[in-house]
Amino acid sequence: MEKTIFNITKMDCPSEEQLIRMKLQDFDTVKGLEFDIANRKLDVYHDGNPEPIFLALGTLNLNTTLVSTEKSNFVVETDTSNKQRKLLWIVLIINFLFFGLEMLFGVFSGSMGLVADSLDMLADSVVYALALIAVGGTIALKNNIARFAGYFQVLLAIIGFVEVIRRCMGIEAMPDFKTMIVVSVLALIANVFCLYLLQKNKSKEAHMQASMIFTSNDVIINSGVIVAGLLVNWLNSSYPDLIIGAIVFVIVARGAYRILKLAK
Repeated sequence: MEKTIFNITKMDCPSEEQLIRMKLQDFDTVKGLEFDIANRKLDVYHDGNPEPIFLALGTLNLNTTLVSTEKSNFVVETDTSNKQRKLLWIVLIINFLFFGLEMLFGVFSGSMGLVADSLDMLADSVVYALALIAVGGTIALKNNIARFAGYFQVLLAIIGFVEVIRRCMGIEAMPDFKTMIVVSVLALIANVFCLYLLQKNKSKEAHMQASMIFTSNDVIINSGVIVAGLLVNWLNSSYPDLIIGAIVFVIVARGAYRILKLAK
């Protein structure tokens, strides 16, 4: 078996990883894939010439270069362990619970930032749930599930942008900055806990790497809502809350685009 290392500079999230997996799934010579998204690196374990693989990756326009090819006896494990499944379920349940919590307090406090963060957690929960359903399924099923998840996130983003625009055009009451900060701190603690569990697993498999990236993004968003709450109090303005809400919906829309791209 050969091990060929590729550098893919535009591979920065799980959607590109899944796009690559779907591109190479029909190659009988490919025996296994190892992704290192943080370093933009892909290790392909295969038989024969790596040139067809390189050409296939090139059609994705992710700026791929072939680094090296060497002999390897490494056995790639592809089965998902029960432990990893349990971790994914924990992340899914926590995301869904905080979707409800943030939506509830977001509506009562008038915070667009909390509402947006809750919808982002709902989007993540749906992606996790559909990914678990798709495990072991056919390629067509996985494509259909990815397409559904993408359109669902598009719908959430559209609803969110409409609400942000409506609030910008109208006279809205000031959001309760204390509620914004307290609820976001609780969500931040939950996401940091999820990230700790996922990193502790030390898996390089696609679904675990995807979960870590999604959770890392949630940690950043939680921090952004906390900052927005402080700015609302400091500036006595609702605009920081609306701005962070719009940013979150941009993130949701970007994720939807990448999911739909890989589902084609």
